[in-house]
Amino acid sequence: MSAIETWGEMVRLEHAQSDRMRGVRPADHWTQCAPQFKADPYRSGDTLVEALRAHLRPADTLLDVGAGGGRLALPLALACQSVTAVEPSPSMCAVLRETAHEYGIANVSIVAAGWPEAAVAPADVTLCSHVVYVVEHIAPFVRKLDSHARRLALAVLFQSPPQSQIYALWEQVHGEKRHPLPSLPEFLPVLDELGIQPEVTELDAPPPRGFDSIAEARESIASRLYVTPGTAAMGRLERALDDSLHESDGVWQVEGTQPLRPCIVAWQTAGR
Repeated sequence: MSAIETWGEMVRLEHAQSDRMRGVRPADHWTQCAPQFKADPYRSGDTLVEALRAHLRPADTLLDVGAGGGRLALPLALACQSVTAVEPSPSMCAVLRETAHEYGIANVSIVAAGWPEAAVAPADVTLCSHVVYVVEHIAPFVRKLDSHARRLALAVLFQSPPQSQIYALWEQVHGEKRHPLPSLPEFLPVLDELGIQPEVTELDAPPPRGFDSIAEARESIASRLYVTPGTAAMGRLERALDDSLHESDGVWQVEGTQPLRPCIVAWQTAGR
């Protein structure tokens, strides 16, 4: 099986398992948590923003694919000519618009669509941050990122799947191993099959955010495991959290949680 086929199979297996546990897939998965993706565009000390900003020139145009609530699009807009934010989630688009208006950032335009169907002009730089994990048809997705970048394409991925920190809890609650999503180790062979030779920059892992209370931890983790209150699965989750949650300086974390380390995958497109 090729790297591209392996990637698609991993996504299909994870999605099928999720749908079996979740039931009906919501029209907008981000409705409840979109406000959590709001961030001050003028913040300092954000390692990822600073690393991405170093790739931009003042005259650049940027395509941010899967821009979410604008956590990257808005601060990066301060460092380049303009940003086109491609985002299919209505709730995420609303957060992005609200934040741009609040901070007076006018050089960001929003295309409310998924990347495969988005009708957008090429830009100097394309960026896709923490999106590709769930993209089943990875080859055309990456080819479009490549073809729409006049100078440089950037992808941000963790070295492990985003939800891998709670895979052990999934098994305790649902009685079966979690099918993992692909991440950086699977992405690099995909690029190789597409004839792309990138440079990979590993960034320091941010500290785990944790939870302010046991109740918050229970609610958040239950949502990610597709567990509803009053069910047998919720009882199993509560027992598992009794054993695995620990508190330090007022912050609750799942025992053994390792920080996820982000990496920037960059490749030149000019002249290829």
